[in-house]
Amino acid sequence: MPLVSVVMPVYNSAATLGAAVRSVLSQTHSDLELLVTDDKSSDGSLDLLMEFARQDERVKPESAPEQGGAGRARNLAIGRARGDYVAFLDSDDMWLPEKTERQIEFAAAGDAPLTFTSYYKMDADYDGESADFVPNGRVVRAREHVDYRAMLVRDYIGALTAMYDRNVLGSRLMPEMRKRQDYALWLSIMREGADARGLTEPLAVYRSHQAGSLSSNKLSLVPYNWDLYRRHERLSVPRSTRALAGAVWQSLRNSRI
Repeated sequence: MPLVSVVMPVYNSAATLGAAVRSVLSQTHSDLELLVTDDKSSDGSLDLLMEFARQDERVKPESAPEQGGAGRARNLAIGRARGDYVAFLDSDDMWLPEKTERQIEFAAAGDAPLTFTSYYKMDADYDGESADFVPNGRVVRAREHVDYRAMLVRDYIGALTAMYDRNVLGSRLMPEMRKRQDYALWLSIMREGADARGLTEPLAVYRSHQAGSLSSNKLSLVPYNWDLYRRHERLSVPRSTRALAGAVWQSLRNSRI
């Protein structure tokens, strides 16, 4: 079976970390490693991770040498990856039990090096496990096919559902930006000609409006998106403006779900 390297950055996430880790360890596809980088938490997150590691050798935590943000924490984990696939999950979100199995089958059948799925949204105060989650009507639907041009207008890929084939693409790191580093990674992969394929089945659960979350206020991402379009993608001002308008529209649309 292919090995999946699951990348998880952690910063002061003790309240939600346990459910996130257990959602990975309870996957029906069990051949995986959970590579967690703690970004100098002060709430006992690292102690909790070490306890998980003592109970399950697939959990492989490390402490960042210095606080550097989510992008750097993810890159430290990616640098340790041994898997055929690299997948991403934040410490306040969850995977449903068949997520990895279904996505590997989907990626193999479509010969797709970059895949993503639909996902549910849950309230910030949800305190259950992934196995207990009751499907609701709050679904962010995955588009079946996305190319580079489409991604410049909107970021269609939910990071908690993204997975890339390391055998095809190599170990791809995220640009060390404060925010939008995941979007920048998808664009860098797709700029080289690899389209993304979306599985329409919801297979993950996103915790919305989590206080203190990097993604809690979508409109705060506007300056980071602009910097991404202009500096990283080197788009003209008119193209950057169109892309930014699409990004804002998507954020507002998804916030209503």
